[in-house]
Amino acid sequence: MKSSWKKPIKLFYTQKCYRYERPQMGRYREFTQFGIEVLGNKDGDKEICMDALVECISMFGEMGKDYIIKDNVKRGLNYYVEDGFEVECPVLGSQKQVLGGGRYREGIGWAIGVDRLILSQEILK
Repeated sequence: MKSSWKKPIKLFYTQKCYRYERPQMGRYREFTQFGIEVLGNKDGDKEICMDALVECISMFGEMGKDYIIKDNVKRGLNYYVEDGFEVECPVLGSQKQVLGGGRYREGIGWAIGVDRLILSQEILK
C-alpha cells in the first residue's frame, strides 16, 4: 500500500474472478464479484460495515426478506482476525451464500457474488 495515501483507504471494485472447480448451479469457473474494502484501519469497525450491508439488502425491496444476514460466521479463510459475516439466500440451495466478508489485519470488507445474486433474483421473481 502506498505510504503517502491518507488512511483509512476506502475503495470498491467490480471484477471478473476465476476458480478451478466443477461448475454447478450458482458456482461458476468465471464469475463477477463486487467488493467494498476499508484498508489501513486497525480497528476495522465491523458495525459500520454491517450497517452498509443492511442498507444494501434493503435496496432489494420486498425481495430483501428472502435474504438472511448471518453474523459471527467462521469463514474458513485464515486472514480474518475474528468471525466474519455472510448473506444467504436459501432458494439457491447448497450454494446459498451471495455475500461474505469480515475484519482482517488493518482492514474490513465484503464482496458480493454478482452472478449468484442475479440468479437468486431470477428465482425469486
